[in-house]
Amino acid sequence: MTTAVNLPYLTLGCTQCQRDHPVHDRHVSSALVRRAWLPFLLLIVYGIAFAWTALSGGLLVFDDHPGQMYRIAHVLTIGFPPWRLNPGWWAGYAELQFYPPGFSYVGAALHYASFARLHLAAAYLVLLWITLLLPGVTTYLLLARVLGSPWLALPGAFVALILSAGSRSGIEEGMRWGLVAARFGWGLLPLLALALHRLAQRKRVPIIVPLLLAAIILIHPAHAPAAAVMVLLAAWQGPGSRWARLGRATALIGAGVGLTSFWLLPLLTHVAMALPLAWGEPTSASLSLSLIRQPLVVVMMGASALAWWMARRPDDAAYTARWLTGLPPAMALVIVLDATVARVLGFHWLPADRLVDSFLLVSIVGASVGLASLARRRPRFPDWALALATVAVCVLASSVRDGAEPTLSPWPASWPNEWPKYGAIAREKRVIDLWRTLEQAPPGRVLFVRSALPLETRSDWRRPHSHVTALAPLYAGREILNGTFTHPSPIAGLLYSGSPVNRPITLLVEQRDGITLFGRPMADLDARRFNQLAERLRVSAVVALDEDTGQLAFVADNEAFTGPSRVGPFLVYISRTARPTPLLTHPQEWRLTVPAHSDGWVQTGLAYSPLWHGTVDGHTVPLRRGELGLLEAYLPAGGPVALEVAHRPGLAEGMGAALSAVSALALGGLWLRRGRES
Repeated sequence: MTTAVNLPYLTLGCTQCQRDHPVHDRHVSSALVRRAWLPFLLLIVYGIAFAWTALSGGLLVFDDHPGQMYRIAHVLTIGFPPWRLNPGWWAGYAELQFYPPGFSYVGAALHYASFARLHLAAAYLVLLWITLLLPGVTTYLLLARVLGSPWLALPGAFVALILSAGSRSGIEEGMRWGLVAARFGWGLLPLLALALHRLAQRKRVPIIVPLLLAAIILIHPAHAPAAAVMVLLAAWQGPGSRWARLGRATALIGAGVGLTSFWLLPLLTHVAMALPLAWGEPTSASLSLSLIRQPLVVVMMGASALAWWMARRPDDAAYTARWLTGLPPAMALVIVLDATVARVLGFHWLPADRLVDSFLLVSIVGASVGLASLARRRPRFPDWALALATVAVCVLASSVRDGAEPTLSPWPASWPNEWPKYGAIAREKRVIDLWRTLEQAPPGRVLFVRSALPLETRSDWRRPHSHVTALAPLYAGREILNGTFTHPSPIAGLLYSGSPVNRPITLLVEQRDGITLFGRPMADLDARRFNQLAERLRVSAVVALDEDTGQLAFVADNEAFTGPSRVGPFLVYISRTARPTPLLTHPQEWRLTVPAHSDGWVQTGLAYSPLWHGTVDGHTVPLRRGELGLLEAYLPAGGPVALEVAHRPGLAEGMGAALSAVSALALGGLWLRRGRES
């Protein structure tokens, strides 16, 4: 047991009774409640003002936001099981099986918790408010407990709240661009660290640890390595036998992973059905350069390194938080291994730049520990003055930048295209009129030539844009191809590269907009080839933009299509014949009427999945994946028949659900046992 040092902060001795024992949570908590309200109030008032400025006025539709809301609609209309197929995008895809479902689950839970009074858009907006505020609040709670000074917790919480710095979890990308799952999971990491701080002081491991770990994996697995490092490092530097504690910690990591098995096991089993999203291919050198170009990030890394050095001395105030100061170098090592070893092995599922988010967060925490330790060594200024001065220095340092994205985003920009809302975009771009036009098209899917609707006229693909067309299945009742963000579906790969073969997607879809379609330059796509694709993909309407005029010969000079009809900036071409998709007869069951036919393979127009089962008159028929990544059924020659196809869970889905249930029961039993013992 480490003895208490004669310092009011960062010690293992109780600050009220001054005895040499682990911190009395009751004493510390009551002290924090009495002293913490003012800095926490400042943080909350500032965060609410930021959120009100950025999010009020309607549904945010910048960049990826419409598609993120659509995934919540998936849960509300199709259900929670991740294996269920959603026919709205890409000819059908198990959307939540191949994308972390946790964020969508939380959004659906808000809807149901309100007894359906929060409709889809309102539930999404509430979730955006939570997502924006979460990292600042949870970082504050962690630092206030660890540092023992609510004021010294304020700078780190402030930086976590408004960090951008190229982070997928920051304000710029995690909030404005719509990478909201990354930010939400990022905001849970400090809660995990708060639970683990008790582990670093006691032998008993909190049961909440595997629950938080499971939540982080389900919301955004890119933060899972940081979560695992936290658990192991807290166990390694705690009291008692290290190997025994590591064993218990490893078991709880296993329990956390077990809770996610209902999603994770089928994902790993069917991972070939998802194309790795691997644009950028970050290297150790490129990541290092992006960090050192930002003075504030350099200062944070230096301060966290100083805290790690000071925490090695048992007589220093930072000693009791030494496990937290060890997180930045540990995460740096993980990033280097990912950028080198994993890249050489061809593992593209966890790009190293996604791990930088966690590194930045633990650097914020480490720097805060260093600041508090220095403040205790030289207590010249009161904590409130030091905290406010640090906040001011952080804002000034972040104004010096080398690149388009700031280190901190202290206030949301007020330009119309920075935080655009659905109502304004719908009026300006006549989006609602587009929905009505598509409703009148013959049965079939809508092909969007572009993924996004530009909000500015300049040609740079980085210009502000919205994937608002991703909402066509909700607002126009039409299944779509393209019209949404870069996607791992094999049918998306067909549109991007001309082939559904599983290989990394190295270019964002926005970089292809107006340039290529089905893997070839738009100007080189002829009507004959396009009609073949349209027939098999069941395309009955094509939507382009007026910017694409001159590259649309495949549909403009095509006798099979009429148009264009102009709707705002949109050009709409309508097929002369209907191309209906299979009819939904029951949940996850479809029927396709096949006319008189010869012996052979029949196109269904649905994307292939290993979970398909097909029958005709109750007899099973063979199924296969066609060259376009579509489902095909073998039928003997005969007259008209009704082909029934059902998307059903398989062995991996059943085993995953069972493992999750066993893990939940085991943790529940452990919780009950501890309750009886206490």
